[in-house]
Amino acid sequence: MADRGASALSPPDDWPAQPDPILALNRMGSFDWDLDTGLMAMDAQAHAVFDVRPDEYDDHPETLSKRVPPDEARRLDTAVSQALKDGSENYGAYFRLRRRDGTLRWTHTQGYIRRDDTGRPRRIIGIIRDATQELGESDARLDQAAQDGARRQQASVVELTTAALAHARTVQDVIDVLKDTHGVTHLGATSLVMGLVEAGRIRLVAEGPVGSFVPGTRVTRIDEPYPMSEAVRTLGPCFIESPEEFAERYPVLWPHLTDLKITSAAYLPLIVQARPIGAMGLLYSDRRGFTTEERDILVALGSSIAQSMQRAMFYEQEMDLAQGLQQAMLPRTIPSVPGADVAVRYRAATIGGSVGRDIGGDWYDLIPLPGGRVGAVIGDVQGHDTHAAAVMGQLRIVLRAYAAEGHTPAAVMARASVFLHELDTDRSATCLYAEADLTTGVLQVVRAGHIDPLVRPTDGSCRRVTVPGGLPLGLSAEFGRLDYPVATLELDPGDTLLLCTDGLVEQPGADLDDGMRTLTALVATGPDDVRDLADRLIDVAAERGGDDDVALLLLRRRGPEGPQSGRRLQRHVAPGDPAALTEARHMIRTAVGAWGARDRADEIELVADELITNALMHTEGSAIVTLRALTGSEHRLRVEVEDSSSALPRRREAGESGVSGRGLLLVDLLTDVWGVEARGGGKAVWCEFVVPGHD
Repeated sequence: MADRGASALSPPDDWPAQPDPILALNRMGSFDWDLDTGLMAMDAQAHAVFDVRPDEYDDHPETLSKRVPPDEARRLDTAVSQALKDGSENYGAYFRLRRRDGTLRWTHTQGYIRRDDTGRPRRIIGIIRDATQELGESDARLDQAAQDGARRQQASVVELTTAALAHARTVQDVIDVLKDTHGVTHLGATSLVMGLVEAGRIRLVAEGPVGSFVPGTRVTRIDEPYPMSEAVRTLGPCFIESPEEFAERYPVLWPHLTDLKITSAAYLPLIVQARPIGAMGLLYSDRRGFTTEERDILVALGSSIAQSMQRAMFYEQEMDLAQGLQQAMLPRTIPSVPGADVAVRYRAATIGGSVGRDIGGDWYDLIPLPGGRVGAVIGDVQGHDTHAAAVMGQLRIVLRAYAAEGHTPAAVMARASVFLHELDTDRSATCLYAEADLTTGVLQVVRAGHIDPLVRPTDGSCRRVTVPGGLPLGLSAEFGRLDYPVATLELDPGDTLLLCTDGLVEQPGADLDDGMRTLTALVATGPDDVRDLADRLIDVAAERGGDDDVALLLLRRRGPEGPQSGRRLQRHVAPGDPAALTEARHMIRTAVGAWGARDRADEIELVADELITNALMHTEGSAIVTLRALTGSEHRLRVEVEDSSSALPRRREAGESGVSGRGLLLVDLLTDVWGVEARGGGKAVWCEFVVPGHD
């Protein structure tokens, strides 16, 4: 450490005895900065230069940050750091301070670096002085240059932001762009808030910095005393140039923002075709006021953001309609199949920026047939648009009707082809229909231009089953080639049948056969449970991307040792119907007693009631409650609660009341096994209880 015997504020011995004449004309103070502790002592004159009182400064340089604007601080830190690194004995730098009244004053500092014997810097002794008079006209020139540079920077940010917004598809995409590296926060704003007009109110969609949310402002009226409301109401920008102005104009809002150290703000209306769709607020913490040029730039930015936000809102509206149509066309539920485990999945593609092409004509279906048989369908209507989805819906319904009428698989396919040909559309469709007798394991399979099915035996292998096929639906009727050959397969107990559309198989740069080999290997090494395997395949499709949607159906024939359905009771419970809920509870209580499970009656009733209540509270439709007695290696009671929502239940921490959030915890603790099963557009939450043997 250098000799500390001299006064901490004394200049080095080799400094001039008399100050420079220019320095004598200006206020000058000194400082001593201990680099080991980080503390920097200053004399009274230095306090005056920084315009801080002695009780406001605690010897920590960070305390002076309120006086040094961020850009100036970065420039000063760079000069000091460079001198410390390159072995310099001293440094000097001009920078601007923001005085207590908000004005900027030029200041100069010069520091002498003292190092130890190893060359390590240990201490800086220096001066700080007011350089206002010294710079004179240079100040004005530098100010003007800084303003010109700031304007160029702001214009550049507007250009970059506008270019980035061109790729934003959703409302959240727009918000993310604005908060990103080239977003509006680089205009110098501390944070961004944004609200959209909905039904005569403003809904907040971007809240600003963490912890800045103002209670009661999530949804506000346009006539309320808030700056965002004023911008929407007047269709004009609202500029707030000081904390005092903010507090005076918006006394309700200001107390909630004082901790953010806001010094000015700009609230811009988002206007499209003379109609306000929302408003955006930029909050600043290191500036006061806005020049005419700055106001013009911000207004132009608001106009660009409004156009992007309008596009994003239209996109989301069209997506909602398209997805609603897609869900309406697919089966709402998949029935339970005695003697089989079934899983279905659908994943929409996202192609380019076209909303209509985010859905397509892929579909699956499972059709209960007389005599314990079941029909499994997978198909793909040509095209990726709402028309393809509409054609798919009609084709799915008629194919189901032909199968339910008892026609042979070949006749079902031929009739469906004629229907599509007469539908007055230019679309064709590929399809595969498999009719299964799960008692014997015999499958009759018909293929219309579709890819072959896969079968996974219980030995862990997987094979592609070559099925003779005919032309796609619609084309076979047009060319008069309605003969579809039927292939007969046999599923042994434990074997799994996989039907899918080509979106799961096709990969960029690879042919169909390569894709089938890849899929076959993936299925062979996948989970045994069909639901887990379906999830794995869809995850792989999502990771790979691709420009096609995917439909998937898995059917596993249960072995003799597996549980077989015995007695079965079912009740439909509509929301807002307490009588139906009471009847469902009574059904469960009576069946549990009659089926010899009294020892677990309380547990079964409690879990069933929890599942029913959750379905009614957290979905918009009815609940279907099914109670089954299963027989096999052990006796079980199975409770299923089916709803129309595809949202999966999730475990949450219990709320402060100690009641909310305990539903899945109870289910997990009280049941022997439970899970969730996809049912078309909805799901079924099921659980099983091991019970004593019963007649």
